[in-house]
Amino acid sequence: MTRYQSPSAEFARRGFESASSAARIWERWQERLGAEPPVDLALFAPVADRDQALDALERLSTSPIFDAIVADPDWLARLLLVLGGSSVLAQTLVRHPEEAEALRQAPQPRGRTGWREFFEDRVGPIDAPLDGDPDRLRLANRVALIEIAARDLAAENPVLLVDDIAAELAHVADAVLQASLAYARAEVPDSDQVRLAILAMGKTGAQELNYISDVDVIYVAEPVEGVRADHATAVGARIVAAQARICSAHTPEGTIFQIDPALRPEGKAGPLVRTLESSRLYYEKWAKNWEFQAMLKARPAAGDEELGQAFVDLVWPMVWQAGERGDFLGEVRAMRDRVISLIPSKQADREIKLGKGGLRDTEFSVQLLQLVHGRADERLRVRGTFDGLRALVDNGYIGRADGAEMSDAYRLQRVLEHRVQLRRLRRTHLLPDEEPALGQIARSIHTDSDDVTKRWRESTRRVRALQQRLFFSPLLDAVSAVSTDGLKMTPDAAKTRMRALGFKDPQAALGHIQALTRGTDRAAEIQRQLLPAMLGWFAEGPNPDFGLLAFRQLSEALGTASWYLRAMRDDGYMAHRLARIASSSRYVVDLLRRAPDMIRMLASNEELRPRSADELTTAMQRAAARHDNPDKAAASVRALRRAELCRIAIADVLGLADLDAVGTSLSDLASATIDAGLYLARREIDAPPVGVIAMGRWGGGEMSYSSDADAMFVIPDESSSDEVSKATALVRRAAEIVGKPGPDPALVLDSDLRPEGKGGAQVRTVSSYAAYYTKWASTWEAQALLRARPGAGDVDLAAQVLDALDWFRYPEGGLADEQVREIRTLKARMEKERIPRGEARERHLKLGPGGLSDVEWTVQLLQLRHAHDFPELRSTATLEALNALADLGIVDEPRAARLRDAWQRASQLRDAVMLVRGRASDSIPSDARELAAVADVLGYPARQASRLEDETRRLMRRAHEVAEDLFWN
Repeated sequence: MTRYQSPSAEFARRGFESASSAARIWERWQERLGAEPPVDLALFAPVADRDQALDALERLSTSPIFDAIVADPDWLARLLLVLGGSSVLAQTLVRHPEEAEALRQAPQPRGRTGWREFFEDRVGPIDAPLDGDPDRLRLANRVALIEIAARDLAAENPVLLVDDIAAELAHVADAVLQASLAYARAEVPDSDQVRLAILAMGKTGAQELNYISDVDVIYVAEPVEGVRADHATAVGARIVAAQARICSAHTPEGTIFQIDPALRPEGKAGPLVRTLESSRLYYEKWAKNWEFQAMLKARPAAGDEELGQAFVDLVWPMVWQAGERGDFLGEVRAMRDRVISLIPSKQADREIKLGKGGLRDTEFSVQLLQLVHGRADERLRVRGTFDGLRALVDNGYIGRADGAEMSDAYRLQRVLEHRVQLRRLRRTHLLPDEEPALGQIARSIHTDSDDVTKRWRESTRRVRALQQRLFFSPLLDAVSAVSTDGLKMTPDAAKTRMRALGFKDPQAALGHIQALTRGTDRAAEIQRQLLPAMLGWFAEGPNPDFGLLAFRQLSEALGTASWYLRAMRDDGYMAHRLARIASSSRYVVDLLRRAPDMIRMLASNEELRPRSADELTTAMQRAAARHDNPDKAAASVRALRRAELCRIAIADVLGLADLDAVGTSLSDLASATIDAGLYLARREIDAPPVGVIAMGRWGGGEMSYSSDADAMFVIPDESSSDEVSKATALVRRAAEIVGKPGPDPALVLDSDLRPEGKGGAQVRTVSSYAAYYTKWASTWEAQALLRARPGAGDVDLAAQVLDALDWFRYPEGGLADEQVREIRTLKARMEKERIPRGEARERHLKLGPGGLSDVEWTVQLLQLRHAHDFPELRSTATLEALNALADLGIVDEPRAARLRDAWQRASQLRDAVMLVRGRASDSIPSDARELAAVADVLGYPARQASRLEDETRRLMRRAHEVAEDLFWN
């Protein structure tokens, strides 16, 4: 090794805090050992506290073992890691240099049996009363920690080793409990008269212990034959008290750990030791939810392991029944919030264990999922967090990516917890915020201070996000409410539950369930988890049988799409919405069957925000522009229309869009679709600009799901006859594109309201429209123009027509008596001819008394009479015009309210019928089940469909009374 010319500078360069002190030690070694220093300074590079390691090595240098150590670089490297990793373990090695022999070879994991043998070699047999000095046990415990720490600190990636280290620490704790029990029995008279079992709880029970931690235990005692139970428990109490004192005592050899029996029945107020029968009575009658959660980790650790196993066998079934208890989830969630609230504010952002996104969040999330799902799935019945998380991922309860994120974060946090405890062998969970302590922690895991802080923060953020999703999942709430038998989904249990939930054909429903859950692949696993909750959610809708069938069909269509079942499982909110839609709306289900990917829309309310006409027009034209093939271009437009219809309908079913929003959205979609149709048609036909005048419900912005798009088409005045022909061809081609029958809902362009109706020209110039309405138009055509507005295409052209016709649709002086009679006659004839034969007139939502026609024609008649004088009435929307009539006092507010309520109810019902049936209807459903389904979509409580019908007919009667007065009289 090269002699260092400036030792102090060299030590400073290598990261020693006290470079001058280190240099003096080095110089003394040079004087004593010769010119060539025996220790390579490079060995200090990975050491957490280099100064501490050098100082401890200096104090060891006078021991006989020192020369052998420095002659073996591997041995020396292991020793330096321990000396610099833990001040307390360094002190032990300084006091007992011979114990460094444990590091001559790289320590290997010993396992439970190996550590038991290790302690027996050092203190004697531990299965019987043991005389002697317990300091031997304390020193043996320290040496065990030295071995484990050496493995841990030398690991190339300690994050990957942390579960193994935690298990080794738990095995040491088991051996210490057994040995300390042997010492305690030697102190207590009559100790042979009691069988005593020590049950490990918490991290010890899970075999995931820290370097320094309370060891949570429960004691169970039984008398030997011929001894009274009360005497045995009294003796047992003295034994465990002696054991606790031995383990917690501070001597020159240090202390071992605190034994904490607070998790026992009745906590600190309860007896230290109970019999098996006393325990049974307590857990059957009085134990709280959190106590069963704690019992998830109980296992025999020391003493009479047969008795300990009997205790576990007693409580283990009860653990898996706790999830059925009332407010189980609420109590677990509240407990976690309580823990967070007790953290001092100054420590909250450094708390590795209890802070938000810390170890407890992972542990509570894993335990909660185990306790809820493990009732029916024995594969989840494991004790540790590592094993529990692995089982949840392997069996599909947590996604692989989420599980990997949570596991990585938990491992990092456990390593950090180990390192902060190991430094001073203190019970702490706070990440240091000062240098050099943080630097030492970082160096011990092969990184720097900034990186360790960044990784820690990132881990808490990831865990917090995952914990919020898992801990508060609607799916978890739904599953917890299902009985264990219901979760097991056996055929008999499933049929019984489905009958109770209101399925009409449980046998057919069972067939759907079996088809969905058949197999052993991950998709089937996730379906088995989803279905107990989904069945309950289907039953919330009006048609659970159809809901399950639709879910099966959608699942089969998307079975190979990894995002689908992952989203269903991880976002219970999304699954709940799908169940609601599947059991409520054939219309939406038909749209989803055509393109199941649209289920993604259920993920958030933002996804269900209807797009504006401009957004849709841009999207459709861009989609069409990507295809040279006309059919493919048209298909892309229809696909976007389908997606938007689905978006609007889903928002409607879920109560996220009111009637006005639905009407506006459907009308905007019609405008965008017609614009796209014209765009595509123009790629084939070179025609002049075409303006589209929106009429009817499209013009009013009040379209329903079944509405046609009433329209008129206009071209510039200077157009030649050839251009008129081309424009006509363009319009017909556009109508063919958007109205083509097929699996997607077509948009029918209806131009029957144009001048001369079906016999008239389909396309006219601006002047031609003006001439027609000046010379030949009827009064009903002025009424039709009240709802006309620019709708698509060249909107300026459309506006020119309407501006030229304002005199006609808003006539000066209103209407002559003859014109009023003409309108009344037309309305009466229409109602007589268009209500289907055999259909009750009073049930017809459009043409029946108080229906849409009554309200709309009444409003339009008043517009024709007064809109010339009052521009406020020049609205194409029925309700806007009605509100203006009320504001002007032309219709008093009580009567306006009657008309408004009836129009809104009839419009809502028509939309709801379309959503439920998937087919249009203008009548109040007469079928009881269909009426119930419609009522459910409109938000009526279960079994109150008759109330919907009664209220609707009452609203229509009241509106008809107003129409009789205002329209007919």
